Amino acid sequence: MTINRESLIKGYPTTFAAKRKARRFAMQGLYEWLLTNNPAHEIEARTRSENHMNKTDIFYYHELLSQTIQQNESLDEILDPAIDRELDALNVVERAILLLGVYEMRERLEIPYAVVIDEGVELAKHFGATDSHKYINGVLDKLARQLRPEEFAAGRAARKAATQPRTDSDTTDLDSL
Repeated sequence: MTINRESLIKGYPTTFAAKRKARRFAMQGLYEWLLTNNPAHEIEARTRSENHMNKTDIFYYHELLSQTIQQNESLDEILDPAIDRELDALNVVERAILLLGVYEMRERLEIPYAVVIDEGVELAKHFGATDSHKYINGVLDKLARQLRPEEFAAGRAARKAATQPRTDSDTTDLDSL
């Protein structure tokens, strides 16, 4: 099914909050797909008819749902070695969140890996079991090292530098200016 981007986004926001809502609806759609194997276009049509989505980035929702389902086998191949159990033994909510996270880390390089992790953790806190957000955080962190090694190393170096105590040579003498 081909969707015209302009027809999807006309009147729909593309802000960070709108993308967050898109992730939430996409995760719920993936949950349904994992349980029922209904086609993505049916899940999307039902979701759009049953929900007030005017504050959702509808194009991003469509992309996340359709592409994650379409690419699920290759996403599972990346996910499988990063988890501590069989894919089929994963909680369905956790699997849906992790599939979204793998997709975003691999395909949406403009989104920082830390944002992908944070969004996955927030979805797990809202929809998952009591401590599933910890599991999601650990798996997505492991995947960030694998899928975005340069970005991960740069983020780690920046965090390390931020925790180092400042020395006199790090400060500027305002009197000399």
